[in-house]
Parts: sequence; C-alpha cells; structure tokens
Amino acid sequence: MMPFDFEYHHPLTIQEAVTTFARLDMSGKTPKYYGGGTELISMARMNNLSFGSVVDIKDVPECKVLQLDNENLTLGSALTLTQIHENNTFPLLSQSGARVADHTIQNKITLGGNLCGTIIYKETLLPLLLTDSELVLADPSGMRTVKIGDVYRERIELNPFEFIVQVKIPAKYLGVPYFHLKRTKQDKITYPLVTVCALQADNQIRLAFSGLCHFPFRSKEMEKVVNDKSMPMDARIDWAVNCIPTETLDDIEGSFSFRQFVVKIMLYDIINSLGAS
Repeated sequence: MMPFDFEYHHPLTIQEAVTTFARLDMSGKTPKYYGGGTELISMARMNNLSFGSVVDIKDVPECKVLQLDNENLTLGSALTLTQIHENNTFPLLSQSGARVADHTIQNKITLGGNLCGTIIYKETLLPLLLTDSELVLADPSGMRTVKIGDVYRERIELNPFEFIVQVKIPAKYLGVPYFHLKRTKQDKITYPLVTVCALQADNQIRLAFSGLCHFPFRSKEMEKVVNDKSMPMDARIDWAVNCIPTETLDDIEGSFSFRQFVVKIMLYDIINSLGAS
C-alpha cells in the first residue's frame, strides 16, 4: 500500500509527457516521471519519498525503441533490463543490467530509471561512460542530444521538466573485447562491493567502476596508468588505485581497505584478460 494519494497520468507522446509534467509542477503537484516505478514505489512505501503525481512514459513509442543501424544502437529509456539482456546486442550492457537486483525486479527496472534513480550504484551507466554514448533528452522546449559525459557529474544533471527518451551507443563498440565483474559481500543480487566494466578500444583499456566510491565513474587517469606498458604490472596497479578520483567507500558492504584490495585483483584480471600485460 502507498501511504499517500497521487495523480496518475499516462501520456502517449513526448510532447504530451513534457507538457503534462510542466503543468503538474507549476500546479504544485510535485510530479515524477515513471517508467518501471520500482524505486518510486519502494521508497514511498518506506516513507522516504513523496510525490503528488506521476507521468508514466513507458508507452511513449520513442521510449520503447530498440534499433541497430550502422551508426548506433538506440535504446529507449523505458526498456527494461530484462529486455536489454535478452536482446544482448551490447553484451557488456546486458551483463551489467543482469546483475542489478533479481530477475523479477529486472522485469520492471528500466534503463532510464536505473540511470536517473537515487540509488548510487547505477551499474548500467558504466558501459555508457566507456563508449561515449549519447542521451536523447526532451523538455517542453524540444529535444536535444548530448554526450553522456557532458551531463554526468556524479549524477545525470537534467534541465527542469526534462527526461531521458533514448540512449545511443556507437555501434563500433558493440563487439569489442570487454570485461565485467561484480563482487558482492554475500549474495549475487545485493548491492555491489565493487562492480567494474572494462573494454578495449583503439588498443587501450577503458575502465569504469561502481560501488567503489559514492558515485559511479570512469577514470581516464587510471586508464592512462593501466595502459602504460613501460611500467611493471604491480606498479601500474598500485599507482592506478592511487588515482581513484575520490574517497573510497567504507560501509556495511565493505571496508575502505578491502574494496581497494578487491580493485587490485580486478585490475590484474582485466589486464590479463584484455591483453595489456
């Protein structure tokens, strides 16, 4: 049961969605965009979130697209993690989403919801950072396409009333060698101790992490060190850990020192797997 009442709106076009959201906001009805709704519902039931209305975008046609052409794989923001995993056009993204929650919840969690939710891990973000993917965004003034790195600064920063319509992943990255590993404290479906995604592009390893710090990140400084074959492997890995961009988490999932130990082991595996030794 939800502990409060709210209005439900079900637009069928992008324009209807953004104008409805803006109207509700200006009326003081604190709207939220709604895809799978897993986070909204669970947080509301625990009295950690309230809202006066929701704008359900999952039946907006552009938000359900799954299309591959010569340039991009285009994924609608309302696609579920299960749909992305079963399609498997981009295996690194498929594997990242397949380790978020359990299969039942993956049937509800959407790509846009995972990227924009308040839970810090956002594991589907990692492959998008590695591939310099683009976001197609919409608000009442129209639509824009931006590099994900231009709007991601510890979280995805959107304009007022804006939502993610689609993600565009450059097709050239879909078949490159990759590495994915999620380490957890106990069960495989719990929050990550550390998740790493890596891929090899232009003979260089790219790295992105979740669970290591209080936000997911791609570190070009760590990449530079890992790819420097003039250094011994042990030295590269030690130095790469020193390049973690902010404080390592120290919480119930794992201590500061244990997380850094796990990252070192992961880096050994990545370097050996992707041929940068």
